[in-house]
Amino acid sequence: MAMTLRLTEEEDQRLAELAAAEGRSKQEVVRSALADRWARQQKEQQLDEVVQRVLPRYRGLLDRLGSA
Repeated sequence: MAMTLRLTEEEDQRLAELAAAEGRSKQEVVRSALADRWARQQKEQQLDEVVQRVLPRYRGLLDRLGSA
């Protein structure tokens, strides 16, 4: 699916510089940034789920350690 990405002149310049430095197209840089951000978000979500599941089990221990 096609889309139009509206950037300021400064943002477009930064994107062009990144693309040139990496030897890739601006489109490839944007797609890579999207994939990286999505992967980070997924890891953050997984960590949040683990913390929500584990934290109640160790709440008393953490409270005791915090007051020591």
